[in-house]
Amino acid sequence: MTNLSGKVAIVTGGASGIGLSAVKAFVAKGVKVVIADFNEQGGKGLEQELKATGADVLFVKVDVGDEKSVENLVSETVKHYGRVDVMVNNAGVAVKASTHELSFEDYDRIIRINQDGVFFGMKYAIREMLKNGGGSIVNTASVLGHVGKSGVFAYNASKGAVNIMTKSVALEYAKNNIRVNAVCPGYVESGLVNKEVMGEAYDELVAKHPIGRLGRSDEIAHAIIFLSENDFVTGSSLMIDGGYTAQ
Repeated sequence: MTNLSGKVAIVTGGASGIGLSAVKAFVAKGVKVVIADFNEQGGKGLEQELKATGADVLFVKVDVGDEKSVENLVSETVKHYGRVDVMVNNAGVAVKASTHELSFEDYDRIIRINQDGVFFGMKYAIREMLKNGGGSIVNTASVLGHVGKSGVFAYNASKGAVNIMTKSVALEYAKNNIRVNAVCPGYVESGLVNKEVMGEAYDELVAKHPIGRLGRSDEIAHAIIFLSENDFVTGSSLMIDGGYTAQ
């Protein structure tokens, strides 16, 4: 079991949602955390908030769909902390549209951020982990990388890719003590996914989860911590979905 205290972690999409909860969960474990996000205002605000509590954190603006930006993110992390021990490729986007009406621009944006962004994150983190004798990578996939859903073709495609990319890279670098896993959340409560915003559609969404409710971002963060700590888990896509995919 890896003791995370004193380790260095990067969390993309770290200024909100699952990423925010993951940042706070790592901080609670004594981890030095780089908050990576495109949202500069939110990221800097979180950096100041956590530093006020004594946390050792750094905000770096990143566009995960841009390779040079991700390369810079890892470079800035190493410049500041000297190493990368944990990489959480969490940033993602979604667009709902019928496939025959989906623009290539929207399709390309989703693939670029959700799929290419994971590739870039793994590529540059692994380069540092090879120097340091190992590390842990956790990719945020989705239940929709395992089962289909009407109207989200590009999102389904991107998250399915993340799951198989995770397995492929886990096998490639197991001998180097680099573990690669994915978390696959069901639907999670958020600013846009809640009863007040969605009305009856929210109840229909809850009904798809046998456990009788949607997930919470801290529950996904808990799984990210588990995958970062447990030295015998690699190549896994961990379902955290309230039974969504068991049906």
